[in-house]
Amino acid sequence: MRRLPDDYAISRSTQDEIPALIAIDLAAGALFADTGLLSEEALADHVPPEVFEQAITASDLIVARGPARQPVGFALTSRRGGTLYLDQISVHPGHGRKGIGAVLVERVVAEAKLRKLRCVTLSTFRDLAWNGPFYRRLGFREIARSKLADWMLELESVQAASLDVSQRCFMKRKVGWL
Repeated sequence: MRRLPDDYAISRSTQDEIPALIAIDLAAGALFADTGLLSEEALADHVPPEVFEQAITASDLIVARGPARQPVGFALTSRRGGTLYLDQISVHPGHGRKGIGAVLVERVVAEAKLRKLRCVTLSTFRDLAWNGPFYRRLGFREIARSKLADWMLELESVQAASLDVSQRCFMKRKVGWL
């Protein structure tokens, strides 16, 4: 199991942290500015407050906090197609490259196990270093296009409005509770 750096912690989020989570989302999204993979609108967009509110109520939002106990990253999940879907993971660039993202992913996998779900799924950019290769190192494998579930194809259709979906893939990691 991966460990967080000293003075960092992970737990559920609270409603009062939503403004900080939006700031993290925007800061992390800025990393995509030079990739050409997101539209200008997508770069300026963030997770809506009401999505965070619903995720907090459903226990689908995990937050990493830094030394000052302020949020520095988050993992937003939802249940889709019998899996725990990782909708988004974001770490503020000022706290990047410390293993926080990997620990957040491991926490999501542990949550799927607690919920007795068979796997964690996600969609990501296939070749971008902090996307597909990152998830592969954490045990995720690409799902063949011919095996995508209907909900995945529907989600891809929505993503196509602001993302270059030709560069994306769906991935899954089995959860070892069986």
